[in-house]
Amino acid sequence: QVQLVESGGGLVQAGGSLRLSCVASGDIFSINVMGWYRQSPGKQRESVARFISGDSTNYADSVKGRFTISRDNAKNAVYLQMNSLKPEDTAVYYCNALIQPSRSWISNNYWGQGTQVTVSS
Repeated sequence: QVQLVESGGGLVQAGGSLRLSCVASGDIFSINVMGWYRQSPGKQRESVARFISGDSTNYADSVKGRFTISRDNAKNAVYLQMNSLKPEDTAVYYCNALIQPSRSWISNNYWGQGTQVTVSS
């Protein structure tokens, strides 16, 4: 089994910063894709920032220049540094990873439990 555990959410004023962390644990042979999604009430879950292949990253247009994704492969961790936060960034942020377990060629998609980010105006 694999678990993704997020931390770092909270309440911040507009213009402030937060750093989200996500650590994967369990039966992990390799992590193929890892990143962050978010979901606001009444909206679909959307991709925020991801490592898509090697060191290649993909950002939502709405966060480019403000958010930075990074990772620590030794810790199976991914981080999201969020600067210049806006009220519209308010959402539950989810960590997502495509993980290949040992003794299998098939990768499985995993989600964290989510962490609330609230940006006040």
